[in-house]
Amino acid sequence: MTGRERLAATLAHREPDRVCVDFGATFVTGMHVSAVTRLRRELLGQPEYRVKVIEPYQMLGEIDDELRRALGIDVIGRLPRKTIFGTESKDWKPFTLFDGTEVLVSGDFNVTVDPDTGDLLMYPEGDTTAPPSGRMPKGGYFFDAIVRQEPIEESRLDPADNCEEFAPLSEEDIEYYRRAALWFDERADYGTVLVIPGAAFGDIALVPAPWMKHPKGIRDVGEWYASLATRPDYVRQVFERQCEIALENIKTLIELLGDRVQVALVTGTDFGTQQGPFMSRKMYRELFMPFHKAVNDAIHKQSNWK
Repeated sequence: MTGRERLAATLAHREPDRVCVDFGATFVTGMHVSAVTRLRRELLGQPEYRVKVIEPYQMLGEIDDELRRALGIDVIGRLPRKTIFGTESKDWKPFTLFDGTEVLVSGDFNVTVDPDTGDLLMYPEGDTTAPPSGRMPKGGYFFDAIVRQEPIEESRLDPADNCEEFAPLSEEDIEYYRRAALWFDERADYGTVLVIPGAAFGDIALVPAPWMKHPKGIRDVGEWYASLATRPDYVRQVFERQCEIALENIKTLIELLGDRVQVALVTGTDFGTQQGPFMSRKMYRELFMPFHKAVNDAIHKQSNWK
């Protein structure tokens, strides 16, 4: 079986010839760039090879065609055009991690060192004139979002402020996905997954908006989680606008990519902790489920994507 056939069988609950394997197709199956570097060294004998960091927030390393073949990976995918820090994967330049791993980062990956702690500070869109939006502790491996929360005045809270980041796909985005279609075509034997932009309702990694220079609205992690209980109408209005735009973009993506894509990854929102659920079933069903259903129904109605 090809990887594409293996993934199709798995999704249809039919037993494939072996387990379908995915490393690196999405942000939830990605691998830290240091680990990818060690894999290349051991499997491919490439000690000098610099792996590209394709998502700087988690510092995920690129799994390219050569490593994919060596690992027997079945699935490929495409992330959105811009990373969580608003950078673009192009114009590569060298960078060295705290652990000594030598990698490549995008040209707009610009960091400074906090003189008090030695931490690395990351900036939205790489703009060092803006307040930093990410921090990698000295000796660390990935970035934490820096919460940039303006003082909250209850009477002035506007759900539109938490919707600034949601917009129809731009011409640059559409051209990016046209190139992605050709990229998928060149690898037609692989299973395919697409990360849907803007459909992760309440994803706490995205609430602080590390790609925005001056985010407004509710951006503090604790304040957002509290708002699910204390300001449900506010959150619902944010989700309504987010969903409206996501549905438009899904329609466009289906038109652009069609059956090249087998799987749509719609959300990485956390609904559980190590001890139990983040919220009651009632809260999920009232606040999140209607929007998840709308997105999933739209995908199933307009495409063969799972």
